[in-house]
Amino acid sequence: MTAIQNLWRMTCGPALNLAPLAGDTTADVAVIGGGFTGLSAALHLAEAGARVVVLEAETVGHGGSGRNVGLVNAGLWTPPDEVEAALGSEEGAALNRALAAGPDLVFDLIARHGIECEAVRNGTLHLAHNASGLRDLQSRHAQQARRGAPVRLLDAAETARRVGTDRFPGALWDGRAGTIQPLAYAMGLARAAIAAGAVLHEASPVLAVARDGADWTLRTAGGSVRAARLIQATNAYAAAGAGAVPMTPVHYFQLATAPLSAAQRDRILPGGEGCWDTATVMTSYRLDRAGRLLLGSVGNLEDFGAPVHRNWARRRIAAVFPDLRGIGIEAAWSGRIAMTGDHMPKVAAIGPGAVTIWGYSGRGISPGTVFGRAAARWALGDEQAFATAIRPPRAETLPGLRALYYETGATLTHMLPA
Repeated sequence: MTAIQNLWRMTCGPALNLAPLAGDTTADVAVIGGGFTGLSAALHLAEAGARVVVLEAETVGHGGSGRNVGLVNAGLWTPPDEVEAALGSEEGAALNRALAAGPDLVFDLIARHGIECEAVRNGTLHLAHNASGLRDLQSRHAQQARRGAPVRLLDAAETARRVGTDRFPGALWDGRAGTIQPLAYAMGLARAAIAAGAVLHEASPVLAVARDGADWTLRTAGGSVRAARLIQATNAYAAAGAGAVPMTPVHYFQLATAPLSAAQRDRILPGGEGCWDTATVMTSYRLDRAGRLLLGSVGNLEDFGAPVHRNWARRRIAAVFPDLRGIGIEAAWSGRIAMTGDHMPKVAAIGPGAVTIWGYSGRGISPGTVFGRAAARWALGDEQAFATAIRPPRAETLPGLRALYYETGATLTHMLPA
């Protein structure tokens, strides 16, 4: 199997097939981007009675929302003490609190709207890849526990029982978290938003954005939307030019095996937790509902390192789970992460009544949903809706070179023994 095949697209059910924008229309709020952030914003706006139009260049969930691992985690990759050190105690604590509650919002929306997305809320496991990784987890545990989070440090024996391998000396379990089929979640948000009155258009890339009196006018090949408020929610898939946001694109790939046997499923991740390790070039592991093992890591399957990444992934599966050596691979795909220099999400004003949101740095499901709801509240007049300050966009240092550094580093790492 050499073609790029996204498991989430293969298993999410029928496409939405939303019509492109045709003609000119008006709205209270225009949203650019049909991923977690834009869809959450549209849903919450429509539920509040606002007229909202979403323009998606491709299809709902085409970008990172439909390509990620599907881990519904609390907080950011950055530990909470570092978040507060970077943003200041007040703003940092507010962001930590908002994102700690992110999984609650995601799973509440899933339950409230009956979204079929393979939701499992049995926690996630952050795996120590060596002794230094274990020390990192001990620090993270102390920081999270101090804030009242339901986290537990697991020893090597408990980690082996939960994961199905003795490769890891310990793990940090977070009971707030879980897993989903991310593209199905995005499509479920879209259906819920439409049911609430939002208007969504696929295949409608925005070609121009202009201030028009007190409003914004967005033009596509098929028409225009005029709105008083504008939310840009394109993250790592922002278009070049006026829609670009300052970030470093980092690629992440996944391979999905054939379904495991019943005996293998009883031993490998029997609790259904999603996992990732503490290595600099991290690896993630999870199962889907059909029992496929999904292994992911940093790398682009559509660039020079693709053969290296694929071969390494097969070797890694065999090294961590020896009885899966030679198992068939049913899907392989990759997507882009919008990485910022400090790994913090950003909200920036791009004009009167207009914001752009980006930079989840690899953790987008919960934060994207939270920031989308905040964007809706902001558009309805709450200027303090975001847990982080609205700041002017600030350029990233040498993003192209940094992106090459990440991809080259991952490729070189994946040339080493798995």
